[in-house]
Order: sequence, then structure tokens, then C-alpha cells
Amino acid sequence: MTLEVINPATGNVEQGYDEMSAAEVRTRITAAHHAYQSWRRTTFTSRAELMREAANVLRSNAREYAVLMATEMGKPVRDGLAEVEKCAWACEYYADEAAPFLAPEIIETAARKSFVTFQPLGVIFAVMPWNFPFWQVFRFLAPSLMAGNSGLLKHAANVPGCALAIEDVLQKAGFPDNLFQTLLITNRQAASVIRHRHVTAVTLTGSTGAGQAVAKIAGSKLKKTVLELGGSDPYVILEDADLAATVETCVTSRLINAGQSCIAAKRFVVVESKRADFERAFVERMRITKPGDPLDDATTMGPLARGDLRDSLHDQVTRSVEKGARCLLGGKVPSGRGAYYPPTVLTDVRKGMPAYNEELFGPVAAIIPVQNERQAIRVANDSVFGLGAAVFTNDLDRGERIATTEIEAGACFVNTFVKSDPRLPFGGIKESGYGRELSHYGIKEFVNVKTVYIA
Repeated sequence: MTLEVINPATGNVEQGYDEMSAAEVRTRITAAHHAYQSWRRTTFTSRAELMREAANVLRSNAREYAVLMATEMGKPVRDGLAEVEKCAWACEYYADEAAPFLAPEIIETAARKSFVTFQPLGVIFAVMPWNFPFWQVFRFLAPSLMAGNSGLLKHAANVPGCALAIEDVLQKAGFPDNLFQTLLITNRQAASVIRHRHVTAVTLTGSTGAGQAVAKIAGSKLKKTVLELGGSDPYVILEDADLAATVETCVTSRLINAGQSCIAAKRFVVVESKRADFERAFVERMRITKPGDPLDDATTMGPLARGDLRDSLHDQVTRSVEKGARCLLGGKVPSGRGAYYPPTVLTDVRKGMPAYNEELFGPVAAIIPVQNERQAIRVANDSVFGLGAAVFTNDLDRGERIATTEIEAGACFVNTFVKSDPRLPFGGIKESGYGRELSHYGIKEFVNVKTVYIA
């Protein structure tokens, strides 16, 4: 079987990659296990030197990687450059912080000496999506390797070039052979990788359905999983929010990566007294952004990653309008080549509509009017998802209270959009998954928290 790369801006087939055979996959898993046996005994200092060099390699080849992302999944080059820089930041962050994060913790007991030590687990298998094809991988890769593990990557089928480029980054940086490898395989083959005796844990970023499938297989073998799944992030706009700043932030979040982000703003829960002004300003600001050629440095929004994804998104919009939502902007599939979709705004969105109940993975905003703060919180939490959320108010104490105790999500931001940061834990609750990536919480997901007791 051949994995074809179809340029989402043109519809042209750019390149094909041969799927790896089952025998080759088994060989690579064994090689990763052997690499781990040596790597786990290296010092944090030596690991950090290589990780910092990986950051240098990323920066030195940033435009090449950005063009690759643009070609394979439609990300504008300017956004791809920012993504590569963020990956370099993560490498440097864990190069600096892994040793203190995983330092032994002395515990006073009746023993002569007792402490907790953090030891690597082994081969970690990562199943990653296409929307941030470098960042999603590096936010797992950097902490996992710094903790002493080895890694295997099964990337999305439409970004095989990005997957191989990431493997090449580590080779150029001087990491040991086979410590991190890309597997060009299908979802069907991924199941056998999870079951392999040398694979000790699995991390997945993707849909809720994919997470359920991976968790079932891993659970049958009692293997640790971290799942970062879908999201339908609510942005609560209260009556005292700064309108201009709020609109700018909300539009930015909704259109990041053409709306193809699990933590993009998706449901805009607006109190009725603010609704008319918010809708008018929001539509005008959304109208300014025009999809364009992702290889053009001036483009701020490219196409969706695949034609089928564009068609699914449009179907959600159509069904929502049929159920009573009003389309204030966009909502029509453009003519011509490429998987383009215009910035779209729906209002009068209610429970039972796809725009209310489902994740809209593209540049479509769903405005849900509410009467007051209490109803806004109820609507924000009325979702199977719980990844990110945001609250907009000029009363910072009010915003902090709502973010801290009222909103059901893995992260809630006040007066800004949800973002991932190597210094902060990242992950969700409910059908958005479990476990955390990044910060000291992320690096401790794939270690053995071992008690040592000396009588």
C-alpha cells in the first residue's frame, strides 16, 4: 500500500510513500528496545546536549519544514515557522528542566533512607494527528526522551514527510540510532504495535473514537496511555467584557490553523446584553480573513487539510442551518481547486444542532446566546468535551472564580485564548481524554514512580 500526499491547496498528488511491512515494523520495535537499554543509562547532561542540538537543527531548517507542512496539510508558511520555533523551545525547556523535574524525592520514614525515584519505562508509541504535525510530536518526544525512554511514531497518513523529517532532526542532532523512529503504517498495523511486548506505553492525540480504540487495545495489555482528544471549547463573553479586545482574541483563536485545532475557540457563549455588538464586530473581523495559498508568506489562513474534512464540516453547517441556526457569514463551499472553506459565523445555535453538540474542526464559529452568567456557565459545561475554555470579563476576580471553580475543562484562560505552553500541563477531561502533556506533569506520565526503602 502507498501513502499518498495530496496537496490540500491544489488537490495534486505530491508524493507517495510505501507502507512498511509487518516484518520491518517488528525489527524497528526491537531496535527501539535495544536503543532504550543503552539510553536509559545516560546522564541528563548528555541527553540535554543532544536535545539542545535538536533545537538548533529545527531552527536551521525551519523554512524547509514549514514548506513541508504547507504542502502536506495546508498550514501557511508563516504559521509553520512559528510551529518549528515552538518545537525548539520545548526541546530547550526539557533540556533545562528534566533533571530537576525527575530528581529523587527524599521521604522521611522509619528507614535509614527512603526516597522516590523516577525511572524510564521503555519504548513509548505515539499516534499523532496532522493538524500540528511537528508540535504534536515534539511535545511528547522532548520529555519522553529526556526521561530516558525511546520512541516510535505513527503519524497521520497525510503527513508522512513531516514524520520522516522529525526522525531526521534527531539523527542530525546526534541522537543514538533507532532511539526515535517513524513507522509508516496504517491504523490496522498500529494495533499490533500497541500489543508488542517491547512497547510499554502509548500516547495519542486525535479524535475521541481513536482514543477509545487505542485505550481498548492498550488496556487489554495493561499498558499506560495518555489521550489528548477532541474539544469544543466554549468562550464565555460576559456583559462587562472589553468588546474590541474580546472580538480580536476570539477571531484569532477560531481561525488558528484554519480552525483545525482541538483548543481553538468553537462555541461563543454570549450574554444577550452583549450579543448584538459582539455579533456585528465579530462578523466584520471574520470577514477580513481570506483563505489563500499556504506557500505565500502573506497568507494567514490556508485550506483545510483534506477535501473530505471540508465536506464533513460543510455538512455540519448545513444541518445546523436546517435546524434553525442563522448563517451570518460564509457557509458556502467555494468553487475551484483545493479544500478551502470560508470563515463562517452561525448564530442562534441551540442544543441538538451539530454546531452545538459536535466539534467543528474548521473556521466555523457557533454563537450561543444566553441570558446571564449562570446560564453561560451551564451552557459552557453542556458538552461531552472538556479540553479548554476561556472567560472574558473586566472583573478579574470574577473571571478567576469562574475559570477556577465553575468551568469543566483541563484549562481555562481569562481574557485570552487557550494555548499550549511547555511550562504548563496540557490535557482534558470527559471525552477530551486523560493524562497530561508538558510541564513536570507531562514528563512524569511515562516514568516508573519507584519507591526505594533502605532499612
